[in-house]
Amino acid sequence: MFLALYNQSMACFKQNLQEGNLLSSNYSVVCKNCNATYKNLSSHYSEMQKNGQHEESGEQFHLCIDIEDAMNITQRLWSTTFNCSVPCTDTVPVIAVSLFIFFLPLVFYLSTFLHSKQKKRVLILGKRIHSNASFANIQDKSN
Repeated sequence: MFLALYNQSMACFKQNLQEGNLLSSNYSVVCKNCNATYKNLSSHYSEMQKNGQHEESGEQFHLCIDIEDAMNITQRLWSTTFNCSVPCTDTVPVIAVSLFIFFLPLVFYLSTFLHSKQKKRVLILGKRIHSNASFANIQDKSN
């Protein structure tokens, strides 16, 4: 089953490359036309990996190196050569949550400053000593 899906994907790649006479930088036709076949191949490969890891007997088995190699070639073609990789959509929520957590202390301290009653500062002047010069005179008189 895997090899049939692999051959179907490779045939789709070749067919769309030959039909379009594409420039080396514009592979959007390949991405669009071969998306379904590539997704089928990728999901079947993922399923094969899951079945190998969750064997009922407790023993894990590894996929054939030919299957691993074929999938590596297909993934490299899809993502690197054709540049068909799907952009990660998780970055926007991660950045939004990070900024929220970053600014939360700033908002907290600013709101506590604005909503608290500020004490009026009262300057208490000393009644005995008015200046440094008079303090020096007092020391001279005591000697």
